[in-house]
Amino acid sequence: MLARLFRLHGLLVATHPLEVIIGALALTVCLMSMNGVTSTYQMCQWSECLKVEENIPRSDIIILTVTRCIAIVYIYFQFKNVRQLGSKYILGIAGLFTLFSSFVFSTVVIHFFGKELRGLNEALPFFLLLIDLSKACTLAKFALSSNSQEEVRENISQGMAILGPTFTLDALVECLVIGIGTMSGVPQLEIMCCFGCMSVLANYFVFMTFFPACVSLVLELSRESLEGRPVWQLNHFDNVLAEEEHNKPNPVTQRVKIIMSLGLALVHAHTRLASEHPGQNRTMEGPIQQRLESGGSMRPLQLSSMHLEQVITLGLALILAVKYVFFEQTEAESSLSLKSPLLSSPPSLGAENSCRRDFPAAPKPQKTPTATSATDSSWPSVTGCGGTVVRVDEEEARPPAAAAETNSSATSCFRDSYSLTSRVPLSKTDSEPRTLEECLAILSDPQRGARFLSDAEVMTLVTSRSILNYKLEAVLESPERGVAIRREMLSPKLPVASALACLPYKDYDYTKVMGTCCENVIGYMPVPVGVAGPLLLDEKQFYVPMATTEGCLVASTNRGCRALSLSGGCRSRILADRMTRGPVVRLPSACRAGEVKTWLETSEGFSVIKEAFDQTSRFARLEKVFVGFAGRNLYIRFQSQTGDAMGMNMLSKGSEQALHRLQLQYPDMELLSVSGNYCTDKKSAAVNWIMGRGKSAVCEATVPAKVVREVLKSSTAALVDLNINKNLVGSAMAGSIGGFNAHAANIVAAIYIACGQDPAQTVGSSNCITQMEPAGPDREDLYISCTMPSIELGTVGGGTNLPPQQACLQMLGVQGSSPGAPGENARQLARVVCATVLAGELSLMAALAAGHLVKSHMTHNRSKTNLTDMSSSEKAA
Repeated sequence: MLARLFRLHGLLVATHPLEVIIGALALTVCLMSMNGVTSTYQMCQWSECLKVEENIPRSDIIILTVTRCIAIVYIYFQFKNVRQLGSKYILGIAGLFTLFSSFVFSTVVIHFFGKELRGLNEALPFFLLLIDLSKACTLAKFALSSNSQEEVRENISQGMAILGPTFTLDALVECLVIGIGTMSGVPQLEIMCCFGCMSVLANYFVFMTFFPACVSLVLELSRESLEGRPVWQLNHFDNVLAEEEHNKPNPVTQRVKIIMSLGLALVHAHTRLASEHPGQNRTMEGPIQQRLESGGSMRPLQLSSMHLEQVITLGLALILAVKYVFFEQTEAESSLSLKSPLLSSPPSLGAENSCRRDFPAAPKPQKTPTATSATDSSWPSVTGCGGTVVRVDEEEARPPAAAAETNSSATSCFRDSYSLTSRVPLSKTDSEPRTLEECLAILSDPQRGARFLSDAEVMTLVTSRSILNYKLEAVLESPERGVAIRREMLSPKLPVASALACLPYKDYDYTKVMGTCCENVIGYMPVPVGVAGPLLLDEKQFYVPMATTEGCLVASTNRGCRALSLSGGCRSRILADRMTRGPVVRLPSACRAGEVKTWLETSEGFSVIKEAFDQTSRFARLEKVFVGFAGRNLYIRFQSQTGDAMGMNMLSKGSEQALHRLQLQYPDMELLSVSGNYCTDKKSAAVNWIMGRGKSAVCEATVPAKVVREVLKSSTAALVDLNINKNLVGSAMAGSIGGFNAHAANIVAAIYIACGQDPAQTVGSSNCITQMEPAGPDREDLYISCTMPSIELGTVGGGTNLPPQQACLQMLGVQGSSPGAPGENARQLARVVCATVLAGELSLMAALAAGHLVKSHMTHNRSKTNLTDMSSSEKAA
């Protein structure tokens, strides 16, 4: 409940920044103008006390000087830590936060002193000691991790929900603890403690109002004018919300703080009530009044002129400021700023560099060594030997050829895509990478490991084969860093060194790829995903995801889906469900091979083999064995259901176990290969067309004549005639196997890529025969069916484990395994594939019959000028 309240507050402040800023400034002005009204009831009447003069003890001067110096050093380290976060945005915003907090605090102090400025001399050091920029910086990081202004507001509200309750409780505890000093009876301690309470309250007031509003407004104003893209998005802050959510304070600690706050509040109330009497003002009684009567002074320590302690304070501040501005640029220079010259120029929008539009252009490599921020925020700080921080310079980490190529326009597709994922800073005294022996020692040290090595040192270890290239992700314990280093080593070996610039690799969960989907990873391939639908199948609606780069495919399939929906939908059935694997074995002679074939075809032989096969899986159950004979070779085709998995690995394991059992029966049998191409997998084969493989499905529909005319722009007679002459006779003339269709492979491949299937299995899965015939009383309606005997797919395993592919499966309601009926999700997916193929066949055949194919492809795949130029040239000829 409390987190939700703070979230709503953060959303309100971020959504209306101007109103909040103006309101905060107005409230501050009101505080300054209220002095005349409230001056008659001020705490301790310090404004009067300030007018009493007294000699200042030397010990007080020393204490005040030390306090000032500590405050200056403390705020210096605060800003130094802020700068190490890697963004001038945070630095500027934190500075703004500090200045405005100081302003608000100063106005409060002025108010309480009746417009006397003398108290600020001693008050500001206490304010600097109590201010904490960590919460402000964290909230700024929430905003800087956003990709849009809407996301800025949402992240600020989420950050406020995470930080607000803790910060509020901390401020309350600090005020109550420091406030105890105001009841001590020691005038100087009372004044300083009151200064401390004012500091905490001013800091809290600015953090809850002015600061988030300023963050939202500044980031909105700093968006690029070109397409409104943010120039301030920082990749290494992407996980800050999750990290801060994970780093929430212990609930026990929070409860202790609440109990302590309540106790302190009771102490304050009891002390105030006990010390005050009716008709009397506590602030003018007791020790304070006595001190005034005795000629003492309540004035805080005041220095009327430029004395030695002020010279020391100002000198220290000046030295630290000069060091911060001029001598730390190379240690913490950020690559982004509100006025960054690298980002102020709009990137080119040419075809060669428009791969991803949400990233600004890549910065050119600088000769001056700079520390660029790591994109993986989960990496720990990397220190070298002797505790020094290690850094790889741009010139060291990037080969000269690659460095030259990065200036080309192609590198602007992705910011930092060509650079390494991690830049580990080297100290000035350790500008060279460590020796191979030192790197091996660090790598083998369980307390340090590869994360303490720079990227250049890791590349040295790969070159020396101390780290195998294909094991980079596992050794580095950070897959993205391993991919980045592999790219860096590969780029100079390519014909074009910047070839990988437009191949993205960041912000991808490689843990789901490793050991499952791909090896030697250098990135991932974004493919456009369209949706066709609604597809009305078996009285259910489906929206079918299709990943393709062929124009017109999704649009054409979508038209077919619309025609089917207007026709009452289509109906489907699964005719068979069995995956196959066909190993090849060799016997000493053809006669011996004949004996083995005969034994396998008996019920006894099948039972023995089935028992061994079924032990290898919960789902695989051997159904049939077909034996092919060629000389002394036997081709044994095992056939089994595989649940919701595609099942090739399941069949391979079961077949291998069954063959081991067969070798016990016939020791002279030799296993040549667990796959003898009798399966047949990923190759066009008549055995799959005739006997089937995977899921065998059929889908049918009857399209009314009106829909054929108005939606498909054709006629039933034309479609039937075209189907016979194209899909049946034409395919037979070409000697096609399973290719009696218009373009089934188009739809199968698009759905397979979107849903994490093996694209190579499109070869067998697109086996399809499309049939059309007239129907209805007047024979003007169109009956169409698609029969697909070998749809090889699954909803678990392989590419279906990747989040984007899982999302597409979830669109169809078939993601993962079906708990109630194993295999049902895979069968449903096969029905959707077959029905979508039917929709695609219907639309394409109608376009061919109407003569619309070329025109539609020229509209969607090519520019219209090409078609116009072609017509003009034909007329001229």
